[in-house]
Amino acid sequence: MNHRDRFLELQALLASHEALWRPPAFQAGLPPWCAERPALTAALRALDEAALEDLVRDPDAAVRWLTPQLPALTRSTALCALPPLPARALPAGDPRVDAGVPGRKRAQIEAFATHLPAAGLPLLEWCAGKGHLGRRLALADGVAVRSLEIDPALCAAAQRLAERSHAPQSVVCADALDPASRLQLRGHAVLALHACGELHRSLVRSANRDGAPAYAIAPCCYHRGADGGYRALGRDASLALDAATLRLAVTETVTAPRHDRRRLARDQAWKLGFIALRQAVEGGSGRNFRPVPPAWLNGSFADFCRQLGGREGLRLPAAVDWAHWEAVGERRRDEVRRLELVRHAFRRALEVWLALDLVLGFEARGFSAQIGTFCERALTPRNLLILARRRGGGRLQP
Repeated sequence: MNHRDRFLELQALLASHEALWRPPAFQAGLPPWCAERPALTAALRALDEAALEDLVRDPDAAVRWLTPQLPALTRSTALCALPPLPARALPAGDPRVDAGVPGRKRAQIEAFATHLPAAGLPLLEWCAGKGHLGRRLALADGVAVRSLEIDPALCAAAQRLAERSHAPQSVVCADALDPASRLQLRGHAVLALHACGELHRSLVRSANRDGAPAYAIAPCCYHRGADGGYRALGRDASLALDAATLRLAVTETVTAPRHDRRRLARDQAWKLGFIALRQAVEGGSGRNFRPVPPAWLNGSFADFCRQLGGREGLRLPAAVDWAHWEAVGERRRDEVRRLELVRHAFRRALEVWLALDLVLGFEARGFSAQIGTFCERALTPRNLLILARRRGGGRLQP
């Protein structure tokens, strides 16, 4: 199946099932589909805690569990089944060079690097952080690498690491979204491992003008920089997506430590408790609110509600049964986790659609492009890799 056909079929599937994935379950009322699909709603509510945990931890198992009720998921799974891209062997890295890189990050860098073609060109590492990826390839392939990063502290660390390892790597401290940074791309093969949102989309938007002959992009955090709504890169996109909906594509994460999961559960319960309290005070349907500062979640539930209520313009009663509303939030979270299984069953389809829009954007700008995976989703769910080369510039494969 070619990229455009896959993109259009995914788009049609998402559009015809948007009632299931657009409305967030994280709100005061039930998603409208609950009334339309009572058998599915009852089956979700009947899940015991152990079964629910299994389905939350294993998204593929959740999709299989839902498929008898939602047959379209069979086709969605097939459309999202992108093959691994070809890999090449790299010389073993020096453990001393990577001593400060966390294990999972190191494994992601290694997987990304081994699936890159040997470009034979100088490399530009986009949004480089400490330059770990660029340094690995500079030493493995003996090519010059330019690492662009906005944070001065990270730039200084990248420069120190490059000098310590004697890598042919230079560091440019600049804002990737500054138009002046486009000059850094000319004549370079561009690498972007998990550059967020507009940081990776901007590469595609100006690919026909920047003079870079090749790109390798593993996209991430599609909602970043989309506050005014998603601006498609290809000509065929018709889904209207706001930043809140784009977040759905990146809600799948590698299982966090137990302490972090408990904290997240409590935070979600507090937010739902506040939504229910606000609905009781104001009446009407629940409405969403902007993300809250993490510090607001460090005190008590009452403190959290007072701070959020002040920002949201909620006039709280003189006396509030805080224990009651906190318990309401906890019960609501238990329900939300079950109902979210339906919405989450479409998140990979949305992510693949977004990645294919990047592919089609490259193709519309004079590039040949391919898409596949560079690692298992257990290492990172953001495992899609797009390779693009200016037409006439040779093969994409290693």
